[in-house]
Amino acid sequence: RVQLVESGGGSVQAGGSLRLSCAASTDTHDINCMGWFRQAPGREREGVATIYHGVDIPYYADSVKGRFTISQDNPKNTVYLQMNSLKPEDTAMYYCAAGSGPSECRLRPLTPNMYNDWGQGAQVTVSS
Repeated sequence: RVQLVESGGGSVQAGGSLRLSCAASTDTHDINCMGWFRQAPGREREGVATIYHGVDIPYYADSVKGRFTISQDNPKNTVYLQMNSLKPEDTAMYYCAAGSGPSECRLRPLTPNMYNDWGQGAQVTVSS
């Protein structure tokens, strides 16, 4: 299984920026997609931004388009999420995920259950 280690996150005021990083290790040769999802208290986990592994084709939730940018460093098997113009409604636990093997993440890239492996989560808190 793919191991995912997240870093970054924290607290920021509205309008500020944060950057999340996620490094993948073990069985990385079989990854099809990587991405970021978030879950706020009392809400379902939702897709934020995902990217095809090895190919720079990104997908974004409408709520973050123009503010968030996903990128990847393929040799390092690392994916990043640059978050600008943050809003209080962006407050959530952010999870890195990888879809591997028979995963259909490339058909439904922002759907959480298309992903096999998950990181431990990084808290992002935006105050008004």
